[in-house]
Amino acid sequence: MKRRKYLEWATIIAIILLSSSLFAYEVDVISTPHGDLKITFIGHASVCMEWGGKVIHIDPVGRYGDYSQLPKADLILITHEHYDHFDPRTIEVIRKKGTIILTNTACARYLNGAHAMKNGDERTFFEIKITALPAYNIVHLQPSGVPYHPKGEGNGYLVNFKGTRVYIGGDTENIPEMKALRGVDIAFLPMNLPYTMTPEMVADAARAFRPRILYPYHLGDTDVSRLIKLLKDEKGIDVRIRKMK
Repeated sequence: MKRRKYLEWATIIAIILLSSSLFAYEVDVISTPHGDLKITFIGHASVCMEWGGKVIHIDPVGRYGDYSQLPKADLILITHEHYDHFDPRTIEVIRKKGTIILTNTACARYLNGAHAMKNGDERTFFEIKITALPAYNIVHLQPSGVPYHPKGEGNGYLVNFKGTRVYIGGDTENIPEMKALRGVDIAFLPMNLPYTMTPEMVADAARAFRPRILYPYHLGDTDVSRLIKLLKDEKGIDVRIRKMK
């Protein structure tokens, strides 16, 4: 009887330890003039940011992390409706009373209380200014000839933490609107085929708007070493590789 109890408890402990080790997140803490910005890299396109006592989740999707163990959201940003970016069940896990959800138009139809943002719209919450920017394909098309991400449907976001500007590309290529950006401190640029960018496209965009810190994300099976080589001589652009497959 005692042995059975011991085995039961050993099994329970093993399950707890295993589940806690399944999702080991990398974290960066970046100093800003108005407090530290903590970035937790969940996976793929899912990121969590904490600043000024507020928690911002970007494209939270349950397959990439255990959101029951992550902090509840004050603000949620959804770039578009594809399954690897939009997960209503996970949104409910991190949603609390007062959570503000900003999405593109398509996602807002499926979420009560969500605020739809079109390209060019701006909103400010908790002293954080959010601008919805275009995110679309020019080169990469489906067999039918339709872009994987048509212009005007999805969003990228420029998140301004009282002067520290973070660009979330969403699913996009190196479009003119991206290359025209200036004063970006941190950029998340997607890099996988056939849906977003090649390393060459990411490097082209980075050389144009020169973010201080560049995180390639939404990586798929892309060889990130190609991007590092392409940008190795670009002073002032800190390319940081995190586990964002």
